[in-house]
Amino acid sequence: MNPDTPLQLLGGITAREFLRDYWQKKPLLIRQAIPDFESPIDADELAGLALEEEVESRLVIEHGERPWELRRGPFGEDEFGKLPEREWTLLVQAVDQFVPEVGELLENFRFLPSWRIDDVMISYAAPGGSVGPHFDNYDVFLLQGHGKRHWQIGQMCDSDSPLLEHADLRILADFQATDEWTLEPGDMLYLPPRLAHCGVAVDDCLTYSVGFRAPSAAEVLTHFTDFLSQYLPDEERYTDADAQPVSDPHQIQHDALDRLKGLLTEHMSDERMLLTWFGQFMTEPRYPELVVGPELEEEDLLGSLEQGAVLIRNPSARLAWSEVDEDLLLFASGQSRLLPGKLRDLLKMICAADALHSDNLGQWLADEDGRNLLCELVKQGSLGFADE
Repeated sequence: MNPDTPLQLLGGITAREFLRDYWQKKPLLIRQAIPDFESPIDADELAGLALEEEVESRLVIEHGERPWELRRGPFGEDEFGKLPEREWTLLVQAVDQFVPEVGELLENFRFLPSWRIDDVMISYAAPGGSVGPHFDNYDVFLLQGHGKRHWQIGQMCDSDSPLLEHADLRILADFQATDEWTLEPGDMLYLPPRLAHCGVAVDDCLTYSVGFRAPSAAEVLTHFTDFLSQYLPDEERYTDADAQPVSDPHQIQHDALDRLKGLLTEHMSDERMLLTWFGQFMTEPRYPELVVGPELEEEDLLGSLEQGAVLIRNPSARLAWSEVDEDLLLFASGQSRLLPGKLRDLLKMICAADALHSDNLGQWLADEDGRNLLCELVKQGSLGFADE
């Protein structure tokens, strides 16, 4: 994608302009980001997903058994019939993993790294439905899919922003609206992290939320150090060779901190380890139980492809790659694999192509490393046969 090509999705500005002027800086309203948009899923189908055990769903009822009542799915079929006529919202996570047509919407966002995109959440709201004024710690694009929703944006927030007392929802106690718009199907609103916002359904409406992964500093430190610790021998410890005599044995001298920082820096600055952890962390699937493959022999895979079988990415899988000197690292659903540089074109095709078959795989089926990679990805579950 040419970063200097004007994009309808961004209101006619280029990806370069959007990243420079808006991304993580300020909101952007785009009228008819997707012209004449028709939602590939309706309210009844969304409610049907919320009945499924493997689907993450929530109901927020503004005036339920208590203010802003939260219920978690899966729900029973009769539960929706008991809801009030107004002021409730159904939210369903990761609909892109269960409805291929919703997943296809993400192709519009390929001007951003795919490994940064988290999922497409879809909410259905009855008239007046809302989840209250709140803020997110990640970027989000809000695409109106059906009906109308009125949005207000407000102040920038942080962990010190006062919230209502609620066990489950982070609703702002003080929302100071600065701008407001009513969005219709095809309109989209981009919001940077920590910007307060509140959406209220004007009528029955569906809203698509494209969210992004943004690990917190606490997550990075916790998960990366846990990852590192797997590879550090027990005998590698704090040392103080050549220490000087101390005047007070109870005082921790600053030179002890210098040694400790040296111990940490030696490992925390290992770029290869950091890249490996980061790639695995950012490609961890939301639902690991949906990324499971069959036991498969390489010759069986080749035979199937020769007979016309087609491989596609598992909708729940996440793929990315990077360079390590002359080699390549493939990250596939939370796992990593070091590969020779000659597989670069195959890697790019695996990550980007809609389907893999004997025609576009061509020479790679004759390459031992290429065959082995394809087989391992099918066995892992990141790739699967289209007819399964």
